[in-house]
Amino acid sequence: MNLLLDTHVWFWALESPNELGPRCRAELESANNALSVATISVVEFGQLQTVGRLAFKGTLESWLRRGMQDLDLRALDLTPPIALLAYALPGVFHKDPADRILVATAVHHGYRLVTADERILAYPHVLSLDARF
Repeated sequence: MNLLLDTHVWFWALESPNELGPRCRAELESANNALSVATISVVEFGQLQTVGRLAFKGTLESWLRRGMQDLDLRALDLTPPIALLAYALPGVFHKDPADRILVATAVHHGYRLVTADERILAYPHVLSLDARF
């Protein structure tokens, strides 16, 4: 299965894996699953660091490099089709641009989005996996 990690799931997987539920940890560790992250997550990390809500060991760049390598992550770039889909998602979805891009990335690629965000988990037009369980 192809899994797209929400920004907080990526952080938890590296810095506080106990935040993840046992099923989620098993899915992330399974050799049957390919793990990816969206470029928007890097933007979110940069923003969170800038406003002092997150601190990284070393530089953000070194943390990202280590995080990609340690979890064997593939990066999914923000492309024009994903950007367009972010504001053409079916049904009702909230307005947070990062969440819209994450969902659009998962939908575009046909990936399951691993998240603890209840608004995303409740959105019926994206495959998701609750990171809390």
